[in-house]
Amino acid sequence: MARRRLPVGLLVFVHDITMAAIAFLLGLWLRVGELWTYPWEHLEENAVLFTLTCAVSFRARHLYRGVWRYASLNDLIAIAQASTLAVAAYVPLTFLFTRGEGLPRSLPIITWLVLLALLGGPRMAYRLFKDGRLDFRTPPREIRQIPALLVGAGDSAEVFVRAMARPDAHYRVLGILDADSSRVGYRIHGVEVLGPLEALAEVIAALRAKGDDPQRVIVSADLPGTRVRAVLDAGDAAGLVVSRLPKITELRNNDAIEVRPIAIEDLLNRPEANLDRQGMARLIEGRRVVVTGAGGSIGSELVRQICAFGPSRIALLDNGEFNLYAIDQEVGERWPGVPRSMLLADVRDRDRIFGLFNEQRPDLVFHAAALKHVPMVEAHPSEGVLTNVMGTRNVADASRAAGVAAMVMISTDKAVNPTNVMGATKRAAEGYCQAIDIEEARRPTGMRIITVRFGNVLGSTGSVVPLFTKQLARGGPLTVTHAEIERYFMTIREAVALVLQAAVLRLGIGRDKAESEGGKLFVLDMGDAVKIVDLARQMIRLAGLRPGDDVMIEITGLRPGEKLKEELFHHQEELLPTSFPGINAAAPRVADFAVMARALDGLIEVARTGDDAGAVKRLRAIVPEYAVFVDVPSVAPPYDLVRG
Repeated sequence: MARRRLPVGLLVFVHDITMAAIAFLLGLWLRVGELWTYPWEHLEENAVLFTLTCAVSFRARHLYRGVWRYASLNDLIAIAQASTLAVAAYVPLTFLFTRGEGLPRSLPIITWLVLLALLGGPRMAYRLFKDGRLDFRTPPREIRQIPALLVGAGDSAEVFVRAMARPDAHYRVLGILDADSSRVGYRIHGVEVLGPLEALAEVIAALRAKGDDPQRVIVSADLPGTRVRAVLDAGDAAGLVVSRLPKITELRNNDAIEVRPIAIEDLLNRPEANLDRQGMARLIEGRRVVVTGAGGSIGSELVRQICAFGPSRIALLDNGEFNLYAIDQEVGERWPGVPRSMLLADVRDRDRIFGLFNEQRPDLVFHAAALKHVPMVEAHPSEGVLTNVMGTRNVADASRAAGVAAMVMISTDKAVNPTNVMGATKRAAEGYCQAIDIEEARRPTGMRIITVRFGNVLGSTGSVVPLFTKQLARGGPLTVTHAEIERYFMTIREAVALVLQAAVLRLGIGRDKAESEGGKLFVLDMGDAVKIVDLARQMIRLAGLRPGDDVMIEITGLRPGEKLKEELFHHQEELLPTSFPGINAAAPRVADFAVMARALDGLIEVARTGDDAGAVKRLRAIVPEYAVFVDVPSVAPPYDLVRG
């Protein structure tokens, strides 16, 4: 059974009364010189009386509630007040109980000074040890401040509370709430932790009853999305604006602290995975890397994270001139020491891709180039086949011919039981990559292909969040295709980090157990699916508006090929946990490589002629689970929804 830790407040209290006893003895020694010559009966009873008096005073002044990590001038003032009260009470008490026999008249003053040093010294030393500096500034107020509640009692809260002591500060912190209920009652620079997060509504009501009316709730901690949503709901119900602080690194590097609106990413925030950064460094450092689709949402983030690990060279491949230029400029500014190449090319051009790969001789290839917009690809099936299937095949074959050690293929949850051309083309591409991986796994030095499947990423081009942002700017309505439609979401940064982690797992170069079986498909843990209509409501509220009153949500009907609910695994794909908790694996579900290659030959040949119907027919033969789209009427809309 785990041993229970003593409450920090109790340890602080014990420390303080111990220091009180030592202060009395040390003060007497400083006064009389030879403590052992002092009458023992007077020493014992006066030391006990002084210690008990200090204990009562410290308890009354709540010294044990100060957080040593954030000790400040306010704490020193509280220590001085408690010490003064203790000494002032001790003097009449000692005459009452012991008549002050044998006590030098200067002892109370000497003991008071020693007590200040013994109580304040350890606190300041601990703060100095943790932060490397002390800051005692408490300047006067010069402007009217906005009363606010702070959520989170960590480092960000301490920096913010300290900054709010400046004369130009815009906020007055009324209190703090924290996820750790054991901190309730503690103080940071004199600001009390009033309760746990769950008590936000009660704390607001209690403050209003006392005449302190908070106008804003500021989130300082890096909370999971579920807790941020709960804070937003409570703040919204109380009519308060909910904001957040920047990361602690930004707080420390800037004099002015900018309180920002809650972003939609904050509502979906999940605890950060314990990534194997050393394994990622071994994967990338000193290697030649090619990223296809380098100017896109996923591709550009891949480029950023790869450059941070110091590749010997990175080649940025994209068919979009502006996107390629933009990511090249960013790499040049942020990582000038990383050699790079701009490759303006289309993955559909087989000869061009083979020539470039033969020239670049990459060690690693990250294939992110794709057509991903479901309605667009649904309207142009042959184009989807040529980019998503033929393009992937060209990249995989060119990688194989160039002696690439590993290729990473980015896939999508829409490849599972697809109801649209985009999903079906991605499933066909998955199958081809898995077939090559199984084929190459038979050779000790064969190329490895890591296929990684995940859901929607926030803020990517063509996704719902930028669409809602534009619609909000126009005053609405926000358009949702179905009241029950839901999707998996993840931030681009988290998705790309987990893609790199999956590659580390597959290649067995990290701290975790290798997933060496050929053909395995890796699926990122996307958390819980989110209803799009709930996402729309949250975005309206984050804009300071009310769904149904200020901005309506319009139900427009499912688009061709659109599913109500996405899936991450096919029922024939056995779910296999990996040694990394944020990544799952699926057992291979592929045909023989030669059979798969012949099937793709026929599909690509038809797509090149522009025969959309023929391409879809061939695609269904390769992906038998590719189902016909069926429209599902939406139920009667809630109060804030209207039909289009």
